[in-house]
Amino acid sequence: MQKHLRLNEYKALFYRLLLAYFFYFIARILFYLYDSELLRVDSVSDFLSLCYYGLAFDTTAILYVNLLFILFSVLPFFKNTTIKYQRNLLYLYFITNLLAYATNFIDFIYYRYTFARTTIVALNVIEHETNKKVLFFSFMVDYWHVLALFILCSALWIYLYKKVEVKFSMPTKKIPYFGFSTVGFLLIILFTIGGIRGGDFKKSTRPINLLDASRHVKNIVHSDIVLNTPFAIIRTLFANSFLKTNYPGVSEKLILDKIQPIKQYHNNPETKPNVVIFILESYGREYIGAFNKKANIPNYKSHAPFLDSLSQHSMIFTNAYANGRQSIHGMSSVLAGIPSFKDAFTSSPYPKQKIESLVSTLKSEGYDTSFFHGAANGSMGFLGFGNILGIEHYYGRTEFNDDSQFDGFWGIWDEPFLQFMKNTLDKKKTPFQATVFTVSSHEPYIIPDKYKNRFHDGEIQMYKCVEYTDFALKRFFTEAKKQPWFSNTIFVLVADHGNQVFYDEYRKPIQRFAVPIIIYKPNSKYVGVDDDLAQQIDIYPTILDMIGYQKPFRSWGRSLFDKKLSKPFVINSTGSIYQFMRGNYICTFDGKNALGFYDKNDKALKNNLIKNKNSEMDDLELRCKAFIQDYMNRVVDKNMYAKQ
Repeated sequence: MQKHLRLNEYKALFYRLLLAYFFYFIARILFYLYDSELLRVDSVSDFLSLCYYGLAFDTTAILYVNLLFILFSVLPFFKNTTIKYQRNLLYLYFITNLLAYATNFIDFIYYRYTFARTTIVALNVIEHETNKKVLFFSFMVDYWHVLALFILCSALWIYLYKKVEVKFSMPTKKIPYFGFSTVGFLLIILFTIGGIRGGDFKKSTRPINLLDASRHVKNIVHSDIVLNTPFAIIRTLFANSFLKTNYPGVSEKLILDKIQPIKQYHNNPETKPNVVIFILESYGREYIGAFNKKANIPNYKSHAPFLDSLSQHSMIFTNAYANGRQSIHGMSSVLAGIPSFKDAFTSSPYPKQKIESLVSTLKSEGYDTSFFHGAANGSMGFLGFGNILGIEHYYGRTEFNDDSQFDGFWGIWDEPFLQFMKNTLDKKKTPFQATVFTVSSHEPYIIPDKYKNRFHDGEIQMYKCVEYTDFALKRFFTEAKKQPWFSNTIFVLVADHGNQVFYDEYRKPIQRFAVPIIIYKPNSKYVGVDDDLAQQIDIYPTILDMIGYQKPFRSWGRSLFDKKLSKPFVINSTGSIYQFMRGNYICTFDGKNALGFYDKNDKALKNNLIKNKNSEMDDLELRCKAFIQDYMNRVVDKNMYAKQ
């Protein structure tokens, strides 16, 4: 009888945990349906296979989330079956489970912008925002169908939970009851620990993490189907991905030879032109016609007429990529030449150090340095990182001082804010370096009312925002060219990352990082089209090369105009997998070993050539390891200056 009492409780516990698996399966199906164009699976059987592999990750997430519920369900108490106790268990179960479960639903939409399961790093995006409530309610309204699905699943979950009840009963023989309960408690806790680790009790193996999802897929994108969002958040909650690294065979000499972290150029005479950098929010390469002439996209349409026109008088890099996935990644990549991999450098334990950057080198040459961002001062962490870099002047929504031009969500509309920037630069003593981070080309995809009949959604909502920002840029350049400083200025335009895509070409895993890079200097030699690989971290050394900066400096990127010192390459990360491109191949790397090699034109990563590995692939993997080792060790050792 005593065993029977506890067995009924254990059966109820098992049923309640089984419900969590069922609803995680439902969430995985919905996740795929919402993002099927990005996650394409060939057949139902392939999808079910991915779901099967996902069980290990579901187990970890479910057991983590339900630790307290499991504990209080199996503690060897005598009053576990009372109505009050069971009611408290119900509250505990659904408060913890539904909070975790909701993150899966957020990724139905958010995945379209990050191309990865949400991790704890995503909190860095909103940490400094002053309008969190507005953004939250806007998300709820715009994506009401996601909220409706969540409520429907939650209601069904609660209904099914109540279908199996634990009836009240008191043990008559307390010692046997307590003994059996203690054994059951220890066994269940033991299996819970094993489940959290991924089903492995061996001390020699680590608990499963995000990288393990990639072991089960042929297409790296499908690892996001295998994963679930609660797992991704939990596994990154207290993780520090910035650790000193030493790969076998990677020496300091090899790093200096293959990575060349210290650059020095003598290609141009010393000059001091102004430098103005536009980091265009979410402005993927897809949107600009000048960058897609060779893309062979049927029925392609450009949405950036001004940038198309400017490109005819600029040097454009049509095979350029972002070195990160979020806005703060873009700032560190462009201004400091510091890419972001699993986590942003800015959210690591190590950003508060002396960093050699475009800002520091130009300041040493007598430049005035500024940063413009139309959002609330400090938004996105830009103000804090700007202070670390040593930017002298920060101009945000506070300095603009006219909230009649506030978009209600992110910041000041691009058109008036760029005019404010132009007017501010007019008053500066040259030479100056200024960076602006635009805000309008972003979800929730709104534009000023006065332009609603001028710019339209098209196939995707993002297009009208792209066209509006293009118009704002045109207005800036039209007014700026009237000023004496304009003709002696290097203008760089680059996106922080991509956003909504319409064409299949830009749904490919590699192309999700595709951004434009435009370098414009009025009446200069810098005009043409360069199809070589390029990346955001190349902008910093490129500018120093252009102005004839003669001293050595720390840079992992290369000058886009120097074809002799180092060959073009690109490195970035999905958040769990490194992607390294150079020469004829693309290498995917999990931090320890190469997962695959692909032809440079196989941007969809369909045909893994790892079984036919050759010497060029070996060299590519070695270069990837050397880059990561130098990056991690310099960051951790606070060795971000050439003179060190």
